[in-house]
Amino acid sequence: MKNTYVPSRFNALSRTDDDGLVLFNSYTGAIAHFSDTEKETVLSSLKRAGTERLENEIQEDLVNNGFLVSSTVDEKRRAQFLHQSLHRTDMMHLVLMPTEACNFRCSYCYESFERGNMNRKIRNGLKSFVQQKAATLTDLHISWFGGEPLIALDVIEELSESFLEVAQEQNIQYSCDLVTNGYLLTKEVFQRLLSWNINQFMITIDGIGEVHDSRRHLTGGGKTFDTILENLLAIKEVSGSFDITIRTNFDEDNLQEASELTRFLKEHFADDKRFGILFRPVGKWGGKNDDDIPVCSRTMADNKIWELTDEAITEGVNMSSMVSGSMMPSASVCYSAKPNSLVVGSDGQLYKCTLSLNEEFNKVGTLHEDGQLDLDYDKIAGWVTSGEETDEGCQSCFYRPACQGNHCPLYRMRTGESPCPYEKRSIKKVLNLIWKNSLERW
Repeated sequence: MKNTYVPSRFNALSRTDDDGLVLFNSYTGAIAHFSDTEKETVLSSLKRAGTERLENEIQEDLVNNGFLVSSTVDEKRRAQFLHQSLHRTDMMHLVLMPTEACNFRCSYCYESFERGNMNRKIRNGLKSFVQQKAATLTDLHISWFGGEPLIALDVIEELSESFLEVAQEQNIQYSCDLVTNGYLLTKEVFQRLLSWNINQFMITIDGIGEVHDSRRHLTGGGKTFDTILENLLAIKEVSGSFDITIRTNFDEDNLQEASELTRFLKEHFADDKRFGILFRPVGKWGGKNDDDIPVCSRTMADNKIWELTDEAITEGVNMSSMVSGSMMPSASVCYSAKPNSLVVGSDGQLYKCTLSLNEEFNKVGTLHEDGQLDLDYDKIAGWVTSGEETDEGCQSCFYRPACQGNHCPLYRMRTGESPCPYEKRSIKKVLNLIWKNSLERW
């Protein structure tokens, strides 16, 4: 049988504003731009019949990046193998809640704040658990969550220093991210967090001044916007490498102010590529505020995410690295669907997902002071299976390697449907935005 090079089943293509092309492959994670003069060669090379010989550098690039594959390659099997790699036992991801209390009372929050800071037994248990697992780990990622995690900075410090010591002893790749409302994120606190290897952050700003304050206010109703902005401007002065996503949660109440916020962020943050913006629609996740949230329709939300992102990039504001990051192989698989990922509540309750802390199917075990876990594997199986394995649509999808039918197991378990990631649903628009965001700023 004669070998030919054929287009990968995992390709997506978009035309750019400069009449070029952006190509994306969800199996290799490659994203490549081709100019107007190169695109005819690319398009002719990607015809279904394939090409027998590589006649130029462009075709070689297409092969090297996985856009063209040998006709002998079984890409479905490749995707299946990638799915199995999620079960690697040398990688671990822990979502830790050093406290479940919060100094904010956001209008759309789903949490109940019934539990406070992580107690001594659970801190000891976490340190013991990581110590016991360390010998078999090559990669440990910690996500600090809450409540508002910075209320319990002492817990973060104690656990971080223990984890860092273990990672150094065992030569483990150690990385962290932290989700915070930003109110307590002073320059001094930020520098301490960096010293503990926490260098990815998400901070939410929903509008300027009163717009933000009406949605994201202190427990007693106090304003928060000015303090958050002051903190972020101080953080800009810190040298070194870090990544901050400024997230804007939108619904029908604050959509009209989004453009004004973009112009404001341009003024303060467009000159620093360590800051990027991410727009996401507010959802109803089962909290007590659900009935009062003016959520956008799904169609409007899908359109507005990228419309607002396009406007921000046009203004010179950087797009969050989370967008392109989520398109890498397995990166759109929710942490709750990964066998090696657990959420640890401040009382030692173990979950798979941070969005449904009061639902029984999400309470998958308990952490003890000696580091031992009691796990309900039947419940865990509900989260980590029933993605692409049982969905023919997922199996034939170009985005399969990125999300593997498990972008949101919670939604699937509640509705029986497998939702597609925002990026996949608008892939042509997103690829054009990634290209646009990559251009040098004037």
